Order: sequence, then structure tokens, then C-alpha cells
Amino acid sequence: MEAEEVAAKPPKGRFCTICNQRRAALKRPKTLEQICRECFYAVFEEEIHGVIVDNQLFKPGERVAIGASGGKDSTVLAYVLSELNRRHNYGLDLFLLSVDEGITGYRDDSLETVKRNEIQYGLPLKVVSYKDLYGWTMDEIVKLIGLKNNCTFCGVFRRQALDRGATLLKVDKLVTGHNADDIAETVLLNILRGDIARLSRCTSITTGEDGPIPRCKPFKYTYEKEIVMYAYFKRLDYFSTECIYSPNAYRGFAREFIKDLERIRPRAILDIIKSGEDFRISTSTKMPEQGNCERCGYISSQKWCKACVLLEGLNRGLPKLGIGRSRGANNEQSKNAKEAKGIDSIQSKQCGTLDF
Repeated sequence: MEAEEVAAKPPKGRFCTICNQRRAALKRPKTLEQICRECFYAVFEEEIHGVIVDNQLFKPGERVAIGASGGKDSTVLAYVLSELNRRHNYGLDLFLLSVDEGITGYRDDSLETVKRNEIQYGLPLKVVSYKDLYGWTMDEIVKLIGLKNNCTFCGVFRRQALDRGATLLKVDKLVTGHNADDIAETVLLNILRGDIARLSRCTSITTGEDGPIPRCKPFKYTYEKEIVMYAYFKRLDYFSTECIYSPNAYRGFAREFIKDLERIRPRAILDIIKSGEDFRISTSTKMPEQGNCERCGYISSQKWCKACVLLEGLNRGLPKLGIGRSRGANNEQSKNAKEAKGIDSIQSKQCGTLDF
């Protein structure tokens, strides 16, 4: 997504509706205001500062890890958070934390961008890898299972890998670049899946407060289009190629629907988030109880966390073990899956790990 594609240019000669002094350079996607670049930078940054202050995301002296993938969201987050930290004296020690999933031609290139960001922003970088943590790369997993369920493995492993990396850095908070579009998509997906547990927390700006390392989303109300425009006009160094294994991801359908709604009514994104915030779960609904995985100690609502279930399947040569029950001709695989003590009963249940 390029900046030229996300907002129409205002008519020539039109002045900025905020300062009324400089020529308007863009039409802001979120409000459709015609403003100059300087005012766009100011309102973009101050809105994020307002979200941080209003929600009391940080305390002075905290160590904060920024989940850095090299993409537009995490790059803008690292830049803006480091700027606001200096400007408003947050008193934070900031770090970059990246996950190397082991995707040749994608993650290896994006990590080079993160390494440049480390130098550009003066932020220490920590990289953790699937290979070191789980013994598998995503290239190896996809070779085994194909492209149908690969995003399930990657998403589960990445969430846990970020937490493990944050633990190694001994940080107090982990911030991610999830934006308003991402959260609106997640609300829709959780409704479609009937996932009450995740629906009840997916709009929370901070999650995991009862765990060792809370996660925060400073971009909760920030539009993806505005992040792209900010990165473009500021000439930030980011990686823009889509993951080679994700074109058919289920989330993509929700993303396209959100974009269609936004074209009709830009505020639709915020309305969906507000709807998610206003959902009330019946008191009679039984919610998963958070505990710890008996195998790895990671947070889970089941005996084994989802990562351990998936990893067991990979190591046993039964990659679909944690995805769903086996059917059809492969009776041997089905038999082996049933014999996997402690796994069959939880393979189709949701893990208690955090969404963000």
C-alpha cells in the first residue's frame, strides 16, 4: 500500500484547514480534512500521545520492548515512540524486539531493515528465532504441512516468541504496532468464529496485565492509511513486501471487507472497534481460566498451551494434530493422534495465549 493510493490530493490552492497558513498537501483519511504535512505530523503524533496518557500505558523508568518486524506499523511505532519519549519525558528505556520465523526471501530481508532501524533510532535490538525456540523454521513447517494452515502455526509461535524475547530483555511492557484496522478485523473475525473469550479482550488497549509482561497497543485508534502516509512523508526506512505464505490467510477476507466499508464511510473502522468495546458477555457464559502449560510453563487455559500441542504434532510427524481431528483415508494418522496422551482432548480447543 503506497501513500499515493491512500488519500486523494486536495484541490490546488487550498489552504490547510488547521493552520490556515500553509497549502494543504493531503486529505487526511481518518477525518477527510485537507491539511499540510506539518499539521498532519503534529495531529498524528499528538493523538498517539493522548492515547498513551489517557490510558496510562507507561510509568517513568519502565523498560519497554517494541515488537519490530521491519514493516510500516512497527517502524512508525519505533520512530514515534522514541520521539514522544524524548519530547514528553516519558522516562522509558526502549528496545527493539524481532522474531525470525525463518522465511527465506521475506523475514531475512525485513530483519535487515530492523537492523538499520537499530542504528537510525539508537535502540538496542534483540532477535529471537523459531529455530532456536522450537527447532523448526516456517520454511520447514510449510514444506511439511503446505499453505493451508501455516498461519496458525506462525501466529501461535510468534505470540509466544515475543513473550519469550521480552522475558530475555527483562522488560516491563511489550508494545506492538497493531492499528485500528487490525483491531476492527479481529473484532469481525472473533464474531464470525464465535470466539467469546477473545472477543471480550481483543479491543483492550492493554492485555496480559495479570501475566508477567503486559502488552500495549498505542496505535489502537490509528488508521493504517495514516501510518503509511506518515512513513512515506517522513521517508522512514521500512520493508513493504507481504509475507510470501499469507496471501490466502483467512484474515485477508475481513481486511478486504473493512477496506470496502472505509471507502464508503471512513469512520466505520472506529465504529467497529467501539462495538467490540461495548459487547457484554453474559455472566452465565463460562470463560476459560488462565493457567500455565504443564509442559513449557507458558500461559494457557488448557493442560498444554497451543504452541506445545502444535510442536508435538510437528515432532511426531502429525502436523495436523493441533489443527483439528484427522478425517478420511489417513486412518493411521487418526489412530496415532488418538493415542497421543494428553493431546487429543485439547487439540481442538482454544489456547489461552494473548491475541496481541
